[in-house]
Amino acid sequence: MSYTSYFYLLFFLGALVILYYLMPLKRRWLVLLGGSYFFYWLASGKLIVFLLITTVSVYLGALAMEREQKAFDSVRKSLEKEERKARKAAMMRRKRHIVLAMVLINVGLLAFLKYYHFFSANVNALGNSLNFGIQLPALKLVMPLGISFYTLSAVGYVIDVYRGQTAADHHFGRLALFLSLFTNITEGPISRYGQLAGQAFEGHRADYRQFTFGAQLILWGLFQKMVLADRAALLVSTVFGSPSDYSGGVVILAMLVYTLQIYADFAGCMDIVRGSGALFGIEITRNFHQPFFSRSIGEFWRRWHMTLGAWFKDYIFYPVTLSKTNMKLGRWAKKHLSPHLGQVMPTAFALFFVWLANGIWHGAAWKYVAYGMYYYVLTLFGLLFKPMIFLFYKKTGIQKDSRPWQFFLILRTFILVNIGMLLFRADSLPVFAGMFVSMFRKTTGHWLELGLDVHDLAVLAAGVLLMLVVGILREEGICIRERIASLPIIWRWMIYAGAFCAIVLLGAYGSGYGVVDPLYANF
Repeated sequence: MSYTSYFYLLFFLGALVILYYLMPLKRRWLVLLGGSYFFYWLASGKLIVFLLITTVSVYLGALAMEREQKAFDSVRKSLEKEERKARKAAMMRRKRHIVLAMVLINVGLLAFLKYYHFFSANVNALGNSLNFGIQLPALKLVMPLGISFYTLSAVGYVIDVYRGQTAADHHFGRLALFLSLFTNITEGPISRYGQLAGQAFEGHRADYRQFTFGAQLILWGLFQKMVLADRAALLVSTVFGSPSDYSGGVVILAMLVYTLQIYADFAGCMDIVRGSGALFGIEITRNFHQPFFSRSIGEFWRRWHMTLGAWFKDYIFYPVTLSKTNMKLGRWAKKHLSPHLGQVMPTAFALFFVWLANGIWHGAAWKYVAYGMYYYVLTLFGLLFKPMIFLFYKKTGIQKDSRPWQFFLILRTFILVNIGMLLFRADSLPVFAGMFVSMFRKTTGHWLELGLDVHDLAVLAAGVLLMLVVGILREEGICIRERIASLPIIWRWMIYAGAFCAIVLLGAYGSGYGVVDPLYANF
């Protein structure tokens, strides 16, 4: 069920809101749980069993860790110091085994369903080249909806319980709602248990302000998705569908339009789900913060898909950085190489696993591995050459905070990100290489034969300008929703009606347009 479909917006969401506020306050979570499982069943049918496996496993695993902790706490004060240390070490070891089991079960399911074909194809290709007789069989596997998202949420929950940052939840329904909430299940955001579970479970009273803010977000999200992203998809699919037919400016245009498509699609859907959550009084975590105003690659990834980046930071980067092996590496580099490398190498070691995981998480293909490594190399350059960059500023006297220089940094980051998007969208690494090289050749292909007419291009241009204005206002700290809410009622409703009419009249649906599923639902 797409978040932009009539069924979702008019029937599912509308009926759920009515049922929610008709239910007694303390039972309203049941409406969300039932609606979320109904939503998931409509999308995935019997594959809902995988969601149940994840929910039951982490529920029992968290309770098992709690029992271990309580058993130790009950005798801790009566033990001698040495025995207490030994018992604590044994308890922590058992808790680590439980966490490892949870990770193996849930990440194992994700890895098998999502990556088996990629793994078997590469193993079989290697076997053929080396004349091995063993061949892995081809399996008919279907990936459950949202498994990449709810698996990370589940793993984050059990790790937080292990760390003592979250208490194990004894209420199975609350945990089930956290992992299955329909606003997050398709393409995120990847919420933390402490941020989402409580507010989804507790009943909320109807609030006019929340309703209006939610409706504003839904309208803005629909505009981005249906007017811009789905229209841009026509040009993108035309050029990337036959990349050898185009070169020069056409390829550059396709690259830029794909960047627009994926941003408007993903950010638009995030605004729809945040708006949907607001209708029930639930604040869904933000996933974007004007990423194209970033001045560096690191800043870009702190603004783009923010919840995924935060998950990698907390559950991969920090553990690897603070590991004994990595600390030893830093001390060795500082002693035998230089103080600067002593700082850089441990960070670089940890970032390798972060960016490898980022690439693999997005898909089962070598291009996604290369996508992660692309950003790893860019990040590594920034770390290695930091002293030289500092010296550059000192020697040239460039004012880092000046507007012209800030604009240059934004433009540089934008170009690098677009190259990454070209790699992300190309069908394979050879196709990416061919398209990248072709950008520097003479243009082939007619501008108005790329799936869009003059009307479509005008709509895209106007939409991009509107998104730019909205982004600038947000960067200046202006809350547009607050400004709209403060207007007289007639002006407010004129804006709402205008946005609704723009979506209806300019949306890329109907004759000449194809249905475009949310892009990140595939990841």
